[in-house]
Amino acid sequence: MPSEYAKTLGARLRAIRTQQGLSLHGVEEKSRGRWKAVVVGSYERGDRSVTVQKLAELAEFYGVPVSELLPGDAAPTGLGTAPKLVIDLERMSQLPRDKAAPLARYVATIQSQRGDYNGRVLSIRQEDLRSLAVIYDKSPVDLTEELISWGVLDSDARSELGVF
Repeated sequence: MPSEYAKTLGARLRAIRTQQGLSLHGVEEKSRGRWKAVVVGSYERGDRSVTVQKLAELAEFYGVPVSELLPGDAAPTGLGTAPKLVIDLERMSQLPRDKAAPLARYVATIQSQRGDYNGRVLSIRQEDLRSLAVIYDKSPVDLTEELISWGVLDSDARSELGVF
């Protein structure tokens, strides 16, 4: 019978996998067979012990810090409410580093706080946009326009802000 620790670790593994929109077979396909569906499933159920090395490798595969997988006080929170402003993380990763570095650091912080590592998009609040505007030394409206022009933010963001 799995221990509570193993069950909690497994639940965290499952939460990260599902946030990324992956089935167990999807993990096997994406990893080109490195991670077998049956093995990952047994880790998630707590039926099989995972070594520290394997856990670190799995965290790297998912693109999350190992600490997100370890049971402790704070569980991964995921997305709590419907997104207001959605950052396209795939598009952000294609931007020149000089443009995207402050945004990427901010996004990484939000992902860590929320335990949100789906890898494709990230919802942010209007307060986040205001903070980013300070970092970029722009008004929220001007930064919104710039993020839209970069393809990182959808043009629907204008109406979400209620200023256009």
